[in-house]
Amino acid sequence: MNKRKFITLLGGAAAWPLAARAQQMRRIGVLISGDENDPRLTAFTQALAGLGWNDGRNLRMDLRWHGGDSNRIHALAQELVGLQPDIIVTYGTPATASVQRETRTIPIVFAGAGDPVASGIVTRLDRPGGNITGFGNQEASLGGKWLELLSEIAPGLKRAAIMFNPNTAPVSYMPSLETAARSLKVEPVIRPVHTDVEIETAIIALGREPGGGLVVMPDAFTGVHRAAIISARHNVPAVYAISEAAKDGGLLSYGVDTVDLFRRAASYVDRILRGEKPGDLPVQFPTKFTMVVNLKTAKALGLAVPPSIMLRATEVIE
Repeated sequence: MNKRKFITLLGGAAAWPLAARAQQMRRIGVLISGDENDPRLTAFTQALAGLGWNDGRNLRMDLRWHGGDSNRIHALAQELVGLQPDIIVTYGTPATASVQRETRTIPIVFAGAGDPVASGIVTRLDRPGGNITGFGNQEASLGGKWLELLSEIAPGLKRAAIMFNPNTAPVSYMPSLETAARSLKVEPVIRPVHTDVEIETAIIALGREPGGGLVVMPDAFTGVHRAAIISARHNVPAVYAISEAAKDGGLLSYGVDTVDLFRRAASYVDRILRGEKPGDLPVQFPTKFTMVVNLKTAKALGLAVPPSIMLRATEVIE
């Protein structure tokens, strides 16, 4: 072999690893309601790193935050699909449905969605088929549980406002809420909200008479606007579905550990990137729940947290 041919072959061999590394760069679109500091996103990226996928090395993540705005959800879904990523990860039924309407070929992993069969996202749970799979984030019995906890921590509860945005809120919790209300002899009051002003107005009205309480339903809008709900307290005890609300000054939270859902979703992203079909991966459901109680807020409201709640709390905010 002459020297020129040897150098040519050597140069080609040296280029192979570079080409292989270039081919390993994959692209993930993410559509959720939070922001760059969202603990769900942190858990997701850490779990991916543990599986060998590192942002900037062999992975590029295109993040989009919709803020619970239904119009923005649709626009961002179109934008992400237009980027043609390898996978799109969503959280929430509206975001998942919007992305699904835009593509039937790009794999979709929902890291949380309400009853995926009833909402039409999948036709069956064991083999969802098509280009989508993921993790349900609802447990219908939680509706009654929130009201029970609220009556435990506020024994004088007579009526409870059920706050949600009708554009983004799930309805599966309502039957158990209504059943618990009858059992506890608490009047449920439906309070749909669309803006911070409506939140303030609803809570002021609730606090005008003693015995009022608030159940903040889990949806993208109430999650994004939880600061407005918490600050408009007006001596009204409230229970939330997300732990961040109690950590931010809300009284009590009990619900699905959504951080764990994102951590688990990373495993499905990994399997799809390595060649498995999303439609062959079964839809899974929550296995971890958290309860957070804020003693500082309880004191400000003049409430004594009973031992029954303290013993079950996952975290206590002093």
